[in-house]
Amino acid sequence: MDELKGLHRPLRIREKITENQKTVSLVLDGSLECQPGQFAMLWMPGIDEKPFSISGNDPLMFTVSRVGPFSEALHALQPGHTLWVRGPFGNGFSLTPGCTLLVGGGYGAAPLAFLAGALRAADRKVQVEAALGARTAEDLLFVRRFSALGVPVHAATDDGSAGAAGLVTDSARPLVASGRFSRVRACGPEPMLEAVAALCRSTGVAAELSYEAYMRCGVGLCGACEHAGRLVCMDGPVFTVMDARHVGQAILRS
Repeated sequence: MDELKGLHRPLRIREKITENQKTVSLVLDGSLECQPGQFAMLWMPGIDEKPFSISGNDPLMFTVSRVGPFSEALHALQPGHTLWVRGPFGNGFSLTPGCTLLVGGGYGAAPLAFLAGALRAADRKVQVEAALGARTAEDLLFVRRFSALGVPVHAATDDGSAGAAGLVTDSARPLVASGRFSRVRACGPEPMLEAVAALCRSTGVAAELSYEAYMRCGVGLCGACEHAGRLVCMDGPVFTVMDARHVGQAILRS
């Protein structure tokens, strides 16, 4: 199937789920053999093509926050409409066993929800918890989905409207320091990821961080996502803590 991942597949939208005031999940009428943390290129002919993290693989699902013209066009799609998909690409999260803390900022929770399901499917006894952050309670993503998987959620919001008031890294810090977790896996804005990387380096906890970057091709040809000699689309988007220090600034959203 590797030779087919570079080809566009037309898939119909089976269901459109409103997650919050600016985020929807598009459930497609197909599946994709992929790892949590990998991404696919979504194409709307005549409009644009951009990369999006995969938030579910069977059925295939993408979670899209309204941040620009292309995401606005995706939000306008309805069940029955066609979306063209190319992928999967990149390196995803490992499924290394062990007690895991997931740290998600904003819609970085989407690939982590996919990962949580994969970790629970691999070992129902493994301890998995999630620290999720957002601006407000209404912006939090997938709290119910994590809870349904048996994953306790530690919420943090900028305005204190849900969970602890403050940054998600403030909530993650005592959890990591507790010694209960052998691995941290995180996805979110770059400043959050850098804070998580520093925290894990200082405590000696292994970490995998999923970065975002502007990508035009997704296969290492255009060089748009190059940072310090690394291609986020090929070398990432998931980096270990040791690798994450090589990723540059200005990670852009779709």
